[in-house]
Amino acid sequence: MSTIENVSRRGFLQGILSTGAFVLSLKILPQSAWAAETASTGTSAGFNNSVLHPDLFLAINTDGTVYIIAHRSEMGTTSRTSLPLIVADELDADWKRVKVEQAVGDARYGSQDTDGSHSVREFFEPMRVAGASGRLMLVRAAAQQWGVPESECTTESHAVVHKASNRRAGYGELASAASKLPVPKKEELQFKTPAQWRYIGKGMPSYDIEALCTGKAVFGMDAKLDGMLYASIEHPPVLGGKVKSYDDKAPLQVRGVRQVIPIDPFTPPHQFQPLGGVAVIADNTWAAFQGRKKLNIVWDNGANASYNSDEYRKQLQATSHKSGKVIRDIGNADAEFAKGGKVIEADYYAPHLAHASMEPPVALADYRDGQVVLWAPTQDPQQVQESVGKALGIPKEKVICHVPLLGGGFGRKSKPDYCVEAAILSKKTGRPVKVVWKREDDIQFDYFHSVAAMYMKAALDSKGKPTAWLQRSVFPPIGSTFALNNTYGGEGELGLGFSDIPFDIPNLRVENGPAENHVRIGWLRSVANIYHTFAVQSFADELAHAANQDSLEYLLALIGPDRVLPKERVAPNYGADYSQYPFDTARLRRVTELAAEKAGWGKRKLGKGRGMGIAAHRSFLTYVATVVEVEVTPAGDVVIHEVHTAVDAGTVVNPETLKSQFEGAAVFGTSLALFSEITAKNGAIEQTNFHQYQVARMNQSPRKTNIYMVESTAPAAGVGEPGVPPFAPALCNAIFAATGKRIRELPISKTNLSS
Repeated sequence: MSTIENVSRRGFLQGILSTGAFVLSLKILPQSAWAAETASTGTSAGFNNSVLHPDLFLAINTDGTVYIIAHRSEMGTTSRTSLPLIVADELDADWKRVKVEQAVGDARYGSQDTDGSHSVREFFEPMRVAGASGRLMLVRAAAQQWGVPESECTTESHAVVHKASNRRAGYGELASAASKLPVPKKEELQFKTPAQWRYIGKGMPSYDIEALCTGKAVFGMDAKLDGMLYASIEHPPVLGGKVKSYDDKAPLQVRGVRQVIPIDPFTPPHQFQPLGGVAVIADNTWAAFQGRKKLNIVWDNGANASYNSDEYRKQLQATSHKSGKVIRDIGNADAEFAKGGKVIEADYYAPHLAHASMEPPVALADYRDGQVVLWAPTQDPQQVQESVGKALGIPKEKVICHVPLLGGGFGRKSKPDYCVEAAILSKKTGRPVKVVWKREDDIQFDYFHSVAAMYMKAALDSKGKPTAWLQRSVFPPIGSTFALNNTYGGEGELGLGFSDIPFDIPNLRVENGPAENHVRIGWLRSVANIYHTFAVQSFADELAHAANQDSLEYLLALIGPDRVLPKERVAPNYGADYSQYPFDTARLRRVTELAAEKAGWGKRKLGKGRGMGIAAHRSFLTYVATVVEVEVTPAGDVVIHEVHTAVDAGTVVNPETLKSQFEGAAVFGTSLALFSEITAKNGAIEQTNFHQYQVARMNQSPRKTNIYMVESTAPAAGVGEPGVPPFAPALCNAIFAATGKRIRELPISKTNLSS
């Protein structure tokens, strides 16, 4: 349970807060988890030298400036805006007088893992507590100064007012007095009602927008230290490969190259360890890159050198046709299939995907005297502490991780292997070292989104309604990153759009088959929802056409009557309390109907070569439906004319963020559906850069994307990832409506759509 503590007299924001400032500490963890205060600082050029105290969330300076700590990473999702907005709203602060400071990694913030679309969901209530506590203490300070009952005092923008006497005091004037008061208990707080909110639900540009537009924003690549060196690393081309030999003299002939340093290969399981290889250390990136070309490494590629994508696909598909581990079993599907009648079967396949964020991995580390200070664009600075500490044999508390802005992440930058590389090389050289990955490194040595084969089977009655439904999913699991011989999907992965299927079907069985991994597997934006929703929502459309029924009406019939699904059918429910976040099919139905209505489903003729497709899905506790209107030219080119997406994400803190995230999801979804694919030959990844791993260009992206937000008082849910899963099946269903050609394999570009 969250608590607030008055820590104003600890004086930890050196150079920022003046004497007498008012500071509130928000404790996310129990008191027993709080150790001695962290007082370490780092030195840098162009960076704030203060290590922000790990229990601070809110401070008010005597000049009235409000400081709010952002403990989650910022990579375009505006968590650095949305979470402070909640505090500012409850505090009744003037947003123009708020400054957001980025936190370093520390476990006492609670989770800093900016993954899984749960930042607002997890911290909505704690941030309200922080803001409301500060507001009440300011009111009490003013009431004591004026000698009036606190019940007669209220707040307006950045001030406490006593209307009866026409008195008014700014927050800066009250900061010192408020700092001396005891922190109120939570039951004493009076939270604002939604009608009183000034920021929550109203929309706000990113806090960083001006800095981003003027080039002042500080990203990981911008980090600099006096005397720093640069490193570029030649990694094993095959997972688990080792160096047999290399030329350590030729690179030194390149001007600016200083050292050549081998990095030990990982000890299985690979987890977040460096891949190994050879690093070239130089005075600048150009010299490091050029020296790296002269290493002439001979590799022992190991067992994974036998991995070839085409053969592996056949293995996955063969496994998907065999009985697997039963994950969900309702009724008796086998008995229903044995009755005969109309049975529909289909195979679906989705390839490996790379994250390919705009900023490739980069990290700057400075190791000195048993402590390391890093500047890393990471989604999880606490995992950086854990992994770097383990690699260097030092306590994680001796790892200070500063978090600049991230140039994209999509899940890649929650894996800190590149941070560990920088720390190891800094210790070996005795100098600050910045590790810089090239785009080719980023694509070829990623933690790839898993490849998957899915087998679907349904029996239809005389009215076309499925009486039995069987689905199998086979994919190398994320768990293979952390445990040897892990071949089955974890409960979390299977609960991403597969075991939690909401359809009203009397006989349903969900199975999972085994698959060995040959590359690093990790989470990517919306994770297993991508391939599971592609299969489930595409198959639903296939059944509609097999039954000669409208796709929308058929999908609504599958969703069935409004009801809350049993808890055990939805577990693990994204780690959320099911009493707060039940799976309510009425909300799924609502977004489906809304998206169709806005798209004009069935109300207008689209013409030859054009069609609409629909898909609906709940992920990260948010309900989403997408309609895609597409044109397929005689040459087979796909033109996405319009996208209509309806969203029910519960209470929305920042509608501007929701809109931008779902618009971005349409472009992201276009990329993975139309073009994106990672393949391997003899264990090595074949794609190297954007000419081979294609992402959607401007002329290939949706020409118009419309987002419709359902007003809701339900608890806040995720917005960063839920827009991705329904996009690919909606697009593929639209292509079928336009051409009669069914897409069962991604990317779509592998299918000849020319007429």
